Amino acid sequence: MSKALSLDLRVRVLKAVADGASHREAAARFGVSAASVSRWRALERRQGDARPGPLGGDRRSARVEAQAPLIKELLEAAPDATVEELRAALAGRGHAFGYGTLQRFFRRHGITRKKRRRTPPSRTAPTS
Repeated sequence: MSKALSLDLRVRVLKAVADGASHREAAARFGVSAASVSRWRALERRQGDARPGPLGGDRRSARVEAQAPLIKELLEAAPDATVEELRAALAGRGHAFGYGTLQRFFRRHGITRKKRRRTPPSRTAPTS
């Protein structure tokens, strides 16, 4: 995974630009791209410093999470529905989600989709 360049480097590059160097000159001097210098200047103008934003993390689950009540309602109405049947029911209501998206939703919410019957506890195994 990529890692943001240090704030110290960003500050030194921006100081060189402020002292009169062009973006390309400052980029060549510090071994970064001219596009990075431009982005850092825009970031400095927008938020007051060139501090990098957060990297990684989940950015797309908000769409499926917004439909959590609907998904849970559909699962209560048909608890033995397959994931594909659930996808079709959601698509019928105007919400298209992938198979993996729903699987991750189930994992986050502790919803299991096993279809087999529950077996009786073993008589020989110790109970806790």
